[in-house]
Amino acid sequence: QAPIKATCEDMSCKTGFPEDVHSAVVSRSVHGGQPLLNVRFRSCDGNKKIHFGSSEPEDFRVGEDGVVYAERSFQLSAEPTEFVVSAQDKETQEEWQMRVKLTPEPAFSGASEKDQKKTEDIIFPWQQYKHSSPLKRQKRDWVIPPINLPENSRGPFPQELVRIRSDRDKSLSLRYSVTGPGADQPPTGIFIINPISGQLSVTKPLDREQIASFHLRAHAVDVNGNQVENPIDIVINVIDMNDNRPEFLHQVWNGTVPEGSKPGTYVMTVTAIDADDPNAQNGMLRYRILSQAPSSPSPNMFTINNETGDIITVAAGLDREKVQQYTLIIQATDMEGNPTYGLSNTATAVITVTDVNDNPPEFTAMTFYGEVPENRVDVIVANLTVTDKDQPHTPAWNAMYRMTGGDPTGRFTILTDPNSNDGLVTVVKPIDFETNRMFVLTVAAENQVPLAKGIQHPPQSTATVSITVIDVNESPYFVPNPKLVRQEEGLLAGSVLTTFTAQDPDRYMQQTSLRYSKLSDPANWLKIDPVNGQITTTAVLDRESIYVQNNMYNATFLASDNGIPPMSGTGTLQIYLLDINDNAPQVNPKEATTCETLQPNAINITAVDPDIDPNAGPFAFELPDTPASIKRNWTIVRISGDHAQLSLRIRFLEAGIYDVPIVITDSGNPHASSTSVLKVKVCQCDINGDCTDVDRIVGAGLGTGAIIAILLCIIILLILVLMFVVWMKRRDKERQAKQLLIDPEDDVRDNILKYDEEGGGEEDQDYDLSQLQQPDTVEPDAIKPVGIRRLDERPLHAEPQYPVRSAAPHPGDIGDFINEGLKAADNDPTAPPYDSLLVFDYEGSGSTAGSLSSLNSSSSGGEQDYDYLNDWGPRFKKLADMYGGGDD
Repeated sequence: QAPIKATCEDMSCKTGFPEDVHSAVVSRSVHGGQPLLNVRFRSCDGNKKIHFGSSEPEDFRVGEDGVVYAERSFQLSAEPTEFVVSAQDKETQEEWQMRVKLTPEPAFSGASEKDQKKTEDIIFPWQQYKHSSPLKRQKRDWVIPPINLPENSRGPFPQELVRIRSDRDKSLSLRYSVTGPGADQPPTGIFIINPISGQLSVTKPLDREQIASFHLRAHAVDVNGNQVENPIDIVINVIDMNDNRPEFLHQVWNGTVPEGSKPGTYVMTVTAIDADDPNAQNGMLRYRILSQAPSSPSPNMFTINNETGDIITVAAGLDREKVQQYTLIIQATDMEGNPTYGLSNTATAVITVTDVNDNPPEFTAMTFYGEVPENRVDVIVANLTVTDKDQPHTPAWNAMYRMTGGDPTGRFTILTDPNSNDGLVTVVKPIDFETNRMFVLTVAAENQVPLAKGIQHPPQSTATVSITVIDVNESPYFVPNPKLVRQEEGLLAGSVLTTFTAQDPDRYMQQTSLRYSKLSDPANWLKIDPVNGQITTTAVLDRESIYVQNNMYNATFLASDNGIPPMSGTGTLQIYLLDINDNAPQVNPKEATTCETLQPNAINITAVDPDIDPNAGPFAFELPDTPASIKRNWTIVRISGDHAQLSLRIRFLEAGIYDVPIVITDSGNPHASSTSVLKVKVCQCDINGDCTDVDRIVGAGLGTGAIIAILLCIIILLILVLMFVVWMKRRDKERQAKQLLIDPEDDVRDNILKYDEEGGGEEDQDYDLSQLQQPDTVEPDAIKPVGIRRLDERPLHAEPQYPVRSAAPHPGDIGDFINEGLKAADNDPTAPPYDSLLVFDYEGSGSTAGSLSSLNSSSSGGEQDYDYLNDWGPRFKKLADMYGGGDD
């Protein structure tokens, strides 16, 4: 590592690069952003602003401090790499150039421990000045060869590398320093220098995979900090050691190969990387296959290119139907595959054998059978099944079916079931049993893709499909349908119009004759004989009916058979009605307005006739002879075939409403005429001919529309009032029903009347039955003292009019009396149930009579028949149970 010396003498200071060609030795492997060397530029004027550039900007970049960096990662070839570094003055645009030659460093062959410990001196170039002249002689800077330092060194540290010194250290006290990445720039502290002796040392092991080289700059200054030497560049290359195993990019690699592939077919490429120097043996990888599973049909179906990692087939016999997947264990070893010194790693390659169409579909039977009812469509009549050994649901497995014979009219089609791959024979056109009773189809099946080359099987399979047609009961049909009949209107009821019959297509079924019926007859003009289909009229045919459109009347009839199941068919009868002159023309409009003076007073009218030509216009318009005032006051003039003008004949006609009869005659043969009344409103007009007293005239007589509107309003108002009254009555009934506090069956308030006196108690046997027969004789509530009124009594108010029985106690009319009292109590809205539980002040000191509950023991009661109480309703149900039960 002796310095290379070169001299060049300049007589004066010259701005520019100190040399035309700058050579440097760098590592073969260059990483992006790596500093490579430092170019020196001499500026006689220190104030110049210099910008550096590169002729290969995509590969190299020059910083402002003259350090050349790699722009990307690449490998240097064995030949030197050259490029041009330029410097440009930003102010004067003056430009200087220097050619840079990069030489890759030779492979590291190792050095003895003694050589490694030997420290080499690097001497600064010297400068000699002539004191008698401002000119100086300068020795050209040295090109220092790179320092190669192995990575992962075990020390001891710090480990001395080189000693840097200057020739002037004999006369001056100098201080040495180094700058750059690894020294005073990140990563700092890797390299240090003794400032007195200039000894450069490394402080820790280096890792080439992190930083492959370091570019430092050595400086020499005096004790005052003045630079006494130009800085020199020191390049330290980290020598690679085999300290990294190969690593596959993927642990599992997936590839495919078609079945039946020939030897030499490319399958896939596996790739491993080694962090060591790829240009040295440490990073040179070799591949090989360790194992193959399964090992059939051959244990060596594949091979691998040991340098590129390409896997190819080396044997024939790949069959997906036998082996669908192979698993290979791949090994990558560095040191060019040296099994002793190289490091290795493994990965798995999974090779899937893909399917090719090497098996055609085959029918599972030679003949398939099916049946279909006649006239049915979109019905699957047969399932065609095939087998195919290829991979399911692939074009090599999917079957396509086609008919090769037996269906000349295209009544069938074959669809493919995507799940089962079956062929579905489907009817697409109706089949008539009376025409075809059986079909024998020839079908073929083949795959969506053709068979692979070299396959000996036929490309398709054929089979026969026998389809039987089943006879069913079909609907009768009318002939013709629709049937057109031309007939003059006015045909009287009971006339025979035509005969409309149907036919039954079932020739092989034993059925009775068809039955006919009417399905649609909007005007109810027709009837059909149920046996022979003869159509007769039931009303007069009228062309002007609302059910006739464009002179055409449509009626629909039904024909039914007695098959199983019964079927029916419809037919349409179209009657084209020819017009006759059966309608007289009418005037339009029915009302008009004119002025009471002669001018302007013309009224335009139009004749309207429901008939059509030649039974319509042109029309004749005239006024009748009677009354005489019509022709005296009015005149009419025809202005066209359908229009005429009515105007005043006299100069003045008093305002009012006039009925003007007009006789209109059409052009039919014979003629038809009618007298139409035109209601004319004569009014006073202004100068523009507009009526000024329309309100007075209109008030004199309302039109038909106004009268109808008024009547509708009155009817609606009456309905609303009636609904309100009904609602109020229902509301009162509901309110009364809510006031009842006891069950209607137990309500006896209509049966038992309240009395203030019951007598002297049970000891009093002298009963006055007239009090029961004449309740109005009881003491009224008004004469009772206020202090003795009970709380369960109703308040004082006007008493309702209850019925009064005669004084003669006749048991026969007690039922009528009770019914009348019941009605009166029901109609009394103020009657609360105060008679449900009564408390009497005094009943006497005692009684020899029995309890009221034992009335049935009375001799008089035993002779009475109480069965009629069952007929009095639920109010007397309990009495009927007590007294109407006989001996029980």
